[in-house]
Amino acid sequence: MVYITGDTHGDMSVFKNPKLRKLGEDDILIICGDFGFLWDGSDEEKKNIEKLTKKKYTICFVDGAHENFDMLNSYRPYRYKGGNTHKIAQNIYHLMRGEVFTFCGKTFFCMGGGKSDDAEMRHEGVSWWREEMPNAEEMKNGADNLKAMDYKVDYIITHEAPAIAKDFIRLHSNTAMKLTPLNTYLQELMKEIEYDHWFFGSLHIDLQISKKMTAVFNDIIKIR
Repeated sequence: MVYITGDTHGDMSVFKNPKLRKLGEDDILIICGDFGFLWDGSDEEKKNIEKLTKKKYTICFVDGAHENFDMLNSYRPYRYKGGNTHKIAQNIYHLMRGEVFTFCGKTFFCMGGGKSDDAEMRHEGVSWWREEMPNAEEMKNGADNLKAMDYKVDYIITHEAPAIAKDFIRLHSNTAMKLTPLNTYLQELMKEIEYDHWFFGSLHIDLQISKKMTAVFNDIIKIR
């Protein structure tokens, strides 16, 4: 089975959720960005990664805005389930940008990346990285891989939301929402792709946007 959840930000308490206790070797948990367990290389962080490697299930994540991209990119690309990843540990994989994977017989288009709203308060190479936003090559990779799939996938997993989702949340919650080129890119892809459901993180809310789109944070959603 495949399960989806939102930003974990290096918080081990997420993995104490009772819903995860029943997951076994054939199960996959996908995190919609801001994984956060590769951040400062501290002893505590290394211990947390070791604890995660003892989980029976596989942990996959797209990157968010708050990742240490120097650490992530120090791993060599590793082919897994049809797409390129960074293999962090025996059961932990970073799903690279614009790749398509097959989990439990279903196809997943994955695109990480996002923009830090507080970038001016952060320090480059310490708490902020320019690589947080996908570059032109990564965006083209996503478009090319979708074209190879005839623009049909079962699920879409992103950190950021397409522009229309941010507009929906802004109108219904009276919350300010900044649009970035990534939101626009995802919106353009949305016009072309046939998909069953789209899950994204980033906004720290659990909200059903439509029958085919969900913002996820604390929820753990079983999809297959």
